[in-house]
Amino acid sequence: MKLHRYYLPNTDLTHDFWMDDAKLFHQWTRVLRYEVGREVELFNDKQEDRLYKITKIGNNAVHLELITQLEPVEPEKEMYLCFALLKKDKVEWVLQKGTELGVRHFVPMLTDRTEKTGFDIERAEKIVIEASEQCGRSDIPRVREPLKLQTIIEELKEKSELFVAEQGSPHLSFINSQSSKPRAVLIGPEGGWSDNEKMFFEENKLEFITLSKFTLRAETACIVASSLLQ
Repeated sequence: MKLHRYYLPNTDLTHDFWMDDAKLFHQWTRVLRYEVGREVELFNDKQEDRLYKITKIGNNAVHLELITQLEPVEPEKEMYLCFALLKKDKVEWVLQKGTELGVRHFVPMLTDRTEKTGFDIERAEKIVIEASEQCGRSDIPRVREPLKLQTIIEELKEKSELFVAEQGSPHLSFINSQSSKPRAVLIGPEGGWSDNEKMFFEENKLEFITLSKFTLRAETACIVASSLLQ
């Protein structure tokens, strides 16, 4: 029987407690038909990860008793994935796979050649929560509202190792940094960076990298970067 994981923010995972979240109660008792004795894994926004057993089912709450405390599983490296805003389905795919690969910060960008401007932050946050539940992460990545490219660079250039993905630059594997700083990568739109943006990168002395000898779609580049920069 598959052990399901659930994220309970703002909840103290004590030795035993009544879980009274209405949405989760409905899912457990009406949809999944959980019964007394069922085991569930819970984690919260305090990086607590614990295994519980259902001992009672009330009219609007489920009583849980602690079985054991689990070791939290979190990414070793703090990474910012900054990507030119994509179409909805592609954004959702990037959020899901990036979460599975350990991205801690998703930052949609508005660039000179960005074609899409709408972004549903609530939907995005739901996707990264579900992806964390499914992949076994004990933390939830942060998703930002879309920001202008220049704003992102000003924010990250001092506190992180900031790389710009650009075809024909030195390959990522040639970069051998031992810095303890977070890593951040900028992934451009399908049409590439504009000349003004490239000049801005040069002015800020950013490092250019290429993720592959082949031309990658923007969403593919996001996933390759997420994997290689860990």
